[in-house]
Amino acid sequence: MQVKSSKLLVVLLLLTGLLTGCTHRVATHKYVQSATPTLFFHGGGSSYRAEEHMAQAAKKAGVTNTIIRAMVDRRGQVRLAGQIKSGAVNPIVEVNYADNRQLNYHKHGIWATHVVQALQQQYHIKSINMVGHSLGNISLIYYSLENSGSQKLPKLRKQVDIAGHFAGLNFRDVPAAVRQPAGLKLNAAGKPNHMNATYREMTRLRQVLPKDQVRVLNLYGNIGHHTDGTVPNVSSLSLKYLVAPRAKSYREHEFTGKLARHSKLHDNPQVDRVLIHFLWSR
Repeated sequence: MQVKSSKLLVVLLLLTGLLTGCTHRVATHKYVQSATPTLFFHGGGSSYRAEEHMAQAAKKAGVTNTIIRAMVDRRGQVRLAGQIKSGAVNPIVEVNYADNRQLNYHKHGIWATHVVQALQQQYHIKSINMVGHSLGNISLIYYSLENSGSQKLPKLRKQVDIAGHFAGLNFRDVPAAVRQPAGLKLNAAGKPNHMNATYREMTRLRQVLPKDQVRVLNLYGNIGHHTDGTVPNVSSLSLKYLVAPRAKSYREHEFTGKLARHSKLHDNPQVDRVLIHFLWSR
């Protein structure tokens, strides 16, 4: 009886993960088992810590047990912190920019490219997913603009844009090139009636985004009056015009309530569920 009880205890401990050496079991039946890393890019004035909630939500759900960081200094040099072990499933890379208020959008594209190249050199990756919040979305857009003709880099498969300000911000102190034009409206295709300089530059995606390769999910918050409190929905929804003609798929998802505020979206459990399903569900 003592032996049976001991065996039962061992089984229970294994089931709860206490003897496995892993904090969370990978849910092989629910999620794809892929070596493709997913890169998370934080917003302006922020750091990798803003990505932690989403990354840990994926880990707790059983998507992955591997989370590392890519630390990008002010010169754009990359240091990888942590290790993606051989056979790791759905690894996550939390990107951290030391220069976290940079409004030269081309630099974001260059830095994101350096991160991908560092991962490629270290781990020989063939494909990537990307997730951006707020200013982090600029890394996604300009990564594709900077590398449209490259056949050497990993293929971008899935892209999640959260609270993006593609058509501009309506802050008084931002440069004219990134300021949201007054009276901004979108047509059915998501095309703005007025475009600032950076949005006009982004429209090149309509010609250079790899055709039928990238699945795009656009997530935005509406706390009332069609804004997340920082970015008007009209600016976030202008992503459609940039990517929909060439994306493999394009979807939008609106969130409401207190956690739909701009700075809360990356800590929103509803966002976690939608993001996890899109990126990793079978």
